[in-house]
Amino acid sequence: MRGVGVTSGGPIPARPPADRPAPRRCLQVKCIEVVEAYVERIREVNPLINAVVKDRFEEALQEARQVDQLLAEGRTDDDLEKYPFLGVPFTVKEAFSLHGMPNTSGLVKRRCVISATDAVVVGRMKQAGAIPLGVTNCSELCMWFESSNKVYGRTNNPYNLQHIAGGSSGGEGSVLAAACSVIGVGSDIGGSIRMPAFFNGVFGHKPTTGVVPNDGQFPIAQGVRRSFLCTGPMCRYAEDLEPMLRVMAGPEVHKLKLDENVSLEKIKFFCMDHDGGSMFVYPVEKEILQAQKKVVEHLESDLGVQVQRVSIHKMKYSFQIWSAMMSSQDSDGTEAQCFTELLGDHGKPVWPLWELLKWLVGMSSHTLPAIALGLTEKVMKLSPSLNAKLVSMGKSLQAEMEKLLGPDGVLLYPPHPTVAPRHHYPICMPFNFAYTAIFNVLGLPVTQCPLGLSSEGLPLGIQLVAASYNDRLTLAVARYLEKAFGGWVPPGKA
Repeated sequence: MRGVGVTSGGPIPARPPADRPAPRRCLQVKCIEVVEAYVERIREVNPLINAVVKDRFEEALQEARQVDQLLAEGRTDDDLEKYPFLGVPFTVKEAFSLHGMPNTSGLVKRRCVISATDAVVVGRMKQAGAIPLGVTNCSELCMWFESSNKVYGRTNNPYNLQHIAGGSSGGEGSVLAAACSVIGVGSDIGGSIRMPAFFNGVFGHKPTTGVVPNDGQFPIAQGVRRSFLCTGPMCRYAEDLEPMLRVMAGPEVHKLKLDENVSLEKIKFFCMDHDGGSMFVYPVEKEILQAQKKVVEHLESDLGVQVQRVSIHKMKYSFQIWSAMMSSQDSDGTEAQCFTELLGDHGKPVWPLWELLKWLVGMSSHTLPAIALGLTEKVMKLSPSLNAKLVSMGKSLQAEMEKLLGPDGVLLYPPHPTVAPRHHYPICMPFNFAYTAIFNVLGLPVTQCPLGLSSEGLPLGIQLVAASYNDRLTLAVARYLEKAFGGWVPPGKA
C-alpha cells in the first residue's frame, strides 16, 4: 500500500540546526516559536503513529520562554558556548529516566513508575540547553524489534502505518521520521537504534562500547551486557550526530578523537553484501543490495577509491555468537539476569508456558514476543561447551574485524535483510536482527545511514562500521552519503 503513511499535513516545523552557534541559531527564530511548532506537529501526527507516549509540553514551552529571556539579556557567544543545543527540542526513549516522566519500558507492572531523576545522557542534553518534549515508545523490556507493549500499544511507521517502526527505540525512529522531533536519545543492545533508524529512514549511531554512559535506563544491563548495551544519538540530519555524541559522551569523548580531520579519499572501504547464508536469517532483499551497490559505485567514481569486497565466514554465525555472548558470564562471574525474572514481580520469574496460555485467552499482561523470548530462554539453552565455543568464535571475529578495519577502514553492510515488515511479521522472522546485533558483541561503532525509498515507499539504508574508537570515520561517511543520496525523505513524498 504505497503512500499510506503520514503526510506533512501542515508545514514541517523549521529545523534549528544543532551545529550552528547557539546565539545565531536562536535569534533567527524565537525558541518559543520552534517548540510551539513541534508541539503542534506532535498533536497533529501522533494519533496516527503513537510514538510519543507521554508529553511535557507545558514544561517545554516554559523552558523555551526562559531561553528567549536568556538571549534577550544579550549573553555573549562565550557565555553560551556551553549550551550547544540551546533551545533545541528533543525526545527520549521511554526506557530512559526523564524527570517527571514514566519509565515503564513497556512493562505493565511498572505502569506507576515515575522518574525522579534524569538518566546521565538525558541530563547532559538538558545541561547543553536542549528541551525535552516527552518520551517515546519501545518494545516490552527493550528486547524486540517491533515497538509494541501492553502499556502504550503499538507504534506505526510514518511511511506506511501498516508497517513496523522497529525496536526497541521504535518510538524515536517514528517521531523523528514524522518530523515531530529534531533529535532523540536511543539505546542499542542488538540493533535497537539502528533498526528503527533504518526502518524510518533517519540516522542513528551506536558508539564504540563504553564511551557513552548507560546509567539511568531500565532494564539495567548486568554482567557482560553492560559492555554490549550502547546509548547513542538518533536524528534526521547526519550533521547532528557528532555534536550529540560529544555531549552524550561527556569526559570520555576524547577517546574518539572527533577533532581529527577525516579524509574520505584515504579511507579503506570494504563491502559485504550478506552474512554468508545463515540458516536462521532471511536472504537480503534485492532493493537493499541494489542500494548498497549504488553506494559502492558512487564511492569509487566520486572519491576514486577501490571498495574491496570481503567475505568474513564467521559472520554467518552472527545470531549464534550474539546469543552465546549475551548469556555468558562476566569476568567476575556475574551472570546476566534472566528475561523471565525481569518480566516477573519482585524477582519471581514468570512461567512462560503459563503466560502463553493466558495470552491465548487474552489474559496476559505481556506481549507475545516477550513470552516467546522467555520460552526460548528456557528451552533452547546452549550447553556450556557449545556456548564457550561460540564465545571464543565471537572473540576471534572481533580480532579479525579490528585487524581488517584498522585505523582507517569502513565496512559497508546491510542493516537488515528486509525493509520495514508489516506489523506482527517479525514473529515469523525473529532472528533477522542478527545483521545489527553482531556489532554489539564486537563492540564496534556503527552509523546507520538512509538511502532513499524502495519501490514500496519504505526507507532503504546501509550500516557503516569502523574499528573501535574510529566513530569519526563512520560519521564522516554518513555526512558524505547524505549529500550524495539525499538523506531523510519526508513521509508522503514517495
